[in-house]
Amino acid sequence: MEKEDPKVLNKGEEEEMELQGYRLCRWRLALVGLGVLCTGGFLLLLLYWMPQWCVKATCTRTTARDAEVVLLRSTDEFRRWFLARVRVMLAPGSNPFHSLETQTTSPSPSPTSPSCPFSSPHLANGHNPHPSDGSPAQELFGIYGDYQPTKIRYFTFHSTKYYWNDGVQNFDVLTGLDDLQVSCSTLHSEHSAGLTRNQQKYRRLFFGVNEIAVKVPSVFKLLIKEVLNPFYIFQLFSVILWSADEYYYYAVAILFMSVISIATSLYTIKKQYIMLHDMVATHSIVRVSVCRANNEIDEILSTDLVPGDVMVIPSNGTIMPCDAVLVSGTCIVNESMLTGESVPVTKTNLPNPSPGERGEEADAAYNTEEHKRHTLFCGTHVIQTRYYTGDLVKAVVVSTGFSTAKGQLVRSILYPKPTDFKLYRDAYLFLLCLVAVAGIGFVYSIVLSVLHKVPAKTIIIESLDIITITVPPALPAAMTAGIVYAQRRLKRLGIFCISPQRINICGQINLVCFDKTGTLTEDGLDLWGVHRVENGSFHPSEENAYKESLVKSQFVACMATCHSLTKIEGQLSGDPLDLKMFEAIGWILEEATEEETSLHNRIMPTVVRPPKQLLPPQPAVSPEQDMELYELSSTYEVGIVRQFPFSSALQRMCVVARLLGEKRMDAYMKGAPEVVASLCKKETVPENFQEVLESYTKQGFRVIALAHRRLESKLTWHKVQNISRDPIEANMEFLGLIIMQNKLKAETPAVLQDLRQASIRTVMVTGDNMLTAISVARDCGMIPPQDTVIIADAFSPHDGQAAKITWRYADKPSETSRLEAINISLEDVGHVDEPKAQELYHFAMNGKSFAVILEHFPDMLQKLVLQGTVFARMAPDQKTQLIEALQGVDYFVGMCGDGANDCGALKRAHGGISLSELEASVASPFTSKTPNISCVPSLIREGRAALITSFCVFKFMALYSIIQYISVTLLYSILSNLGDFQFLFIDIAIILLIVFTMSLNPAWKELVSRRPPSGLISGPLLFSVLTQILICLGFQTITFLWVRQQSWYTVWTPLTDVCNLPSHINVSDHNDTEVDDHNIQNFENTSLFYVSSFQYLVVAVVFSKGKPFRQPSYKNWPFVLSALCLYVFLLFIMFHPVKGIDDFLEIVCVPFEWRIKLFIIILVNAAVAVFVETFILDIILWKLVFSRDKQSSLGITPVASTPQRAIDMRAYKCLSRLCCPSKITPKARYMHLAQELSVDPDWPPKPTTTTEAKSRSENGSTYRIRINS
Repeated sequence: MEKEDPKVLNKGEEEEMELQGYRLCRWRLALVGLGVLCTGGFLLLLLYWMPQWCVKATCTRTTARDAEVVLLRSTDEFRRWFLARVRVMLAPGSNPFHSLETQTTSPSPSPTSPSCPFSSPHLANGHNPHPSDGSPAQELFGIYGDYQPTKIRYFTFHSTKYYWNDGVQNFDVLTGLDDLQVSCSTLHSEHSAGLTRNQQKYRRLFFGVNEIAVKVPSVFKLLIKEVLNPFYIFQLFSVILWSADEYYYYAVAILFMSVISIATSLYTIKKQYIMLHDMVATHSIVRVSVCRANNEIDEILSTDLVPGDVMVIPSNGTIMPCDAVLVSGTCIVNESMLTGESVPVTKTNLPNPSPGERGEEADAAYNTEEHKRHTLFCGTHVIQTRYYTGDLVKAVVVSTGFSTAKGQLVRSILYPKPTDFKLYRDAYLFLLCLVAVAGIGFVYSIVLSVLHKVPAKTIIIESLDIITITVPPALPAAMTAGIVYAQRRLKRLGIFCISPQRINICGQINLVCFDKTGTLTEDGLDLWGVHRVENGSFHPSEENAYKESLVKSQFVACMATCHSLTKIEGQLSGDPLDLKMFEAIGWILEEATEEETSLHNRIMPTVVRPPKQLLPPQPAVSPEQDMELYELSSTYEVGIVRQFPFSSALQRMCVVARLLGEKRMDAYMKGAPEVVASLCKKETVPENFQEVLESYTKQGFRVIALAHRRLESKLTWHKVQNISRDPIEANMEFLGLIIMQNKLKAETPAVLQDLRQASIRTVMVTGDNMLTAISVARDCGMIPPQDTVIIADAFSPHDGQAAKITWRYADKPSETSRLEAINISLEDVGHVDEPKAQELYHFAMNGKSFAVILEHFPDMLQKLVLQGTVFARMAPDQKTQLIEALQGVDYFVGMCGDGANDCGALKRAHGGISLSELEASVASPFTSKTPNISCVPSLIREGRAALITSFCVFKFMALYSIIQYISVTLLYSILSNLGDFQFLFIDIAIILLIVFTMSLNPAWKELVSRRPPSGLISGPLLFSVLTQILICLGFQTITFLWVRQQSWYTVWTPLTDVCNLPSHINVSDHNDTEVDDHNIQNFENTSLFYVSSFQYLVVAVVFSKGKPFRQPSYKNWPFVLSALCLYVFLLFIMFHPVKGIDDFLEIVCVPFEWRIKLFIIILVNAAVAVFVETFILDIILWKLVFSRDKQSSLGITPVASTPQRAIDMRAYKCLSRLCCPSKITPKARYMHLAQELSVDPDWPPKPTTTTEAKSRSENGSTYRIRINS
């Protein structure tokens, strides 16, 4: 038996897994089969729930190369197990990228690497493999008869196929051209001709059908998967047991509830599958034209496309069926499916550097992310195409199926990470405790029954019955009810939820990240003014550029040409910023028709010109002048020759344009002011540029810089079309600034104030400029006016120097900011060292600095996110990394974005709320119809209410089990039990009615600073449950023992009559019941039935908490009505026996004086329960000992001290010393860090310091702080 260390798949990626190889073992399979038969199928269920046991029980270890079954384990915090069968396919070659035609004379090179599909250095393309079986392979063997069939080993996991790669001795995935590092010039020269039909068939063996197949499972499959849930199996076991015990009524009730629950669950799952299938299937199969290697155009179905095919994009547009890179022509694309923004984007062809320009930078390897402005993504809508001189608009297929951008999005929805929440983990632990209690009762009942020589059948049924009593089968339905009610309330608030389990988690959120544009601020930008520069100095700022004096200036020409606007059905369309800028100058944009384009030789067909009323008046035309020549000379038009689209990495865009009649061309650039200024001649940038820029950004304006340059006359039309942008974007002349205003949404400040008062931290994560973001953060109250903002500028290692962070203040703090407090303190962590007096501060950084800190200062990052408030210029993946970093220090993170570039962060956060209803929000757990952040407090309030409801229901169900367990255990001691109809009355009339109505309390109307506990294994909840158990145990035991001490007590028989009845009733008339085989009817049973019935109602009322997380229970009228009716009914049958009811419930008549005593026991029980829960727990212990979320622990300025607060603090310290005499280390990592930082003399870093990275060996730290001279 060969063994090897586990292989690691997808190393460093989100789906990283460990892999072990196994081979099927026949004798083990036979043993397992025998075990399954002996256990009646239970072993099979166990192996289904535990894949690792299944593999280890039926297989033996072997190498990954020879494996028949692979056992996979995720390396994340969940450590989930999966198994997959390894399959083998035959192919004429082992590498999908070999061109078999070119090797027909010498077929030997192909089989030299027998199992290595993609280890050859001469790869022509790449993608995630999807091989086919059967006839296509046979057909290819006919074509390539000289080739020895090669065995290809692979397995499928989560819609991805992993192939054995001999080169790396591991299973591997082909994801596309990105893996092959194909340069842009190679892509043009070697990949733009297309594939032959045979090449395409050969590749399809590996890549399979190009479709994102979301198979909607049949109802039967879903049913089997749902029914095999451990809870439903336990319910089935309970129903069978109760039926054997002739307890049919409750068995039918539980069966009915389970059927309803399963049906609802199946309907929801099926509906989600159908919705996803319909979303993916829309336009997924279309007819496309592809170029063949022999210059033919072939029409095929999009499902036949493979990487390397050259696809012709039709002029009237299409929905892209794959990811492809443009190699000729231009496209206008709507990418709302991916980004959430329905703003048309212009895609240009991939640059093709000439041999002289092919340096490392000019001819970089093609990368989907870096070259996304040239890549057409699957699922996006191509609206229009442009082509020149009859050329077709062509794109090389990069990836197909689940490897496309859309495929990855669908995979993330199909296979989400499990929801990790302490409540659910604790619930299982709690159930295990109940099982342990049941185990004790199980053994006790067996011993007792054996001692009393009870028949074996009765022993088995009654001992197993103890388990079904202790672990309530109705628990899943009861827990689900609260979440369903919360989901319904959220829907009324306009918040839609696709992941109901997340509602509970939202109750724990203590930090919310907000996108800025479109979330905190309005979507649209308004032009506030322009600030032109001439001769290296600023002019006074002007309100607009719509002036006759500026119409022919380079500044206005730049505004008119440097954009990506286009006309769609006669309407200007494009980026909102570009649109506002172009509308502000009032110019007219004209685009040539398709017929006109085909006549020109690669000329950009877009022309812009000012309105005639802005042009200076021309002299009158004389009769002898040629009218056409006059019109030509009087026309002022600028043609856009070449466009270099906006790149978020470069933070700028550029165009080459030519004025009609001019020989030389002009380059115009716009972008981030710092970037544009760095590319301009120094003498053209004003000396006070930085101060002017800061003055605008501090006021919250969005600032765009413009620049211009006259190009050399040697640059012809053709050269401009092929030149890279770097030579163009150099030695520019600075033209000035455009100032755009992005207004705060009206609701933003008030909502952030509410969150702040509720001790919920708020963080801004934006793609905008740093200073603009800080200004908006101050305007909306995220950063109070008196607080200091420290900007962290991090620099990567270069020229032998280590990575470093320099610290600077964004603005000078006012004198009033020196408060005797710290940003994050810990009042609730016992005796900490006295925190140093310091000012309140916030960190701010940009995406570039964040990336450097993440890589070189990992332990510094945790300290920075503790007080980081503004994260600017953040890329989509960096937003996700920030969420992970915050979760890494134990924050419960909410994320609110408008769907644009926030998909990853919305999915990763504990509670992601999308303000966009576009398809990109399909991955967000919550979507709000209200397009502002007022939905955030609503969601947290409902989350808190749902969480408290879950705790109430769980506690109530646990107490219900234990109360019934105590009753049954006490009765077992006298070989009695509760009757079937007593069980039925308790289980249905009391429990189900109460549990489904106690969940109806709506959320409290405002957010409070206290958070509910996150798990069941917490001080307050354990104290609550344990004290109530002891109270119930005490009063039931008192009742059981006291009834036996009564003077009238005797062992009950059908002839016994001890009732205090006013008139004599014939004994034979009153007790005409048959002989009781099960010994149900006795005084102990009746007394315990009355007391326990009231105990269920008492704990229901006690546990049904209202303020501060839910509305008071008296406002929940169905619950109040149910409880009152049950109280009245129980009191009625206790004090006024009704023969029919007594016979039905199998209770016996007891003297009136004993009923009075029972009533006193019930009243005292209720009073003690209410006193312990309300006074001791809620007022004393929770407020002063269990509280863990004081305001200052979240960076909130402490409120003014009050006498009551001082008393509370003194009492708290006393109780803390009694309960927790030693120094407490807080559980949450962010609190622990805050505790350390509060006594660190070097924190926060001073603005005169630089932090440098160093090796970990020195003092275990990764950085040192030095003071700049």
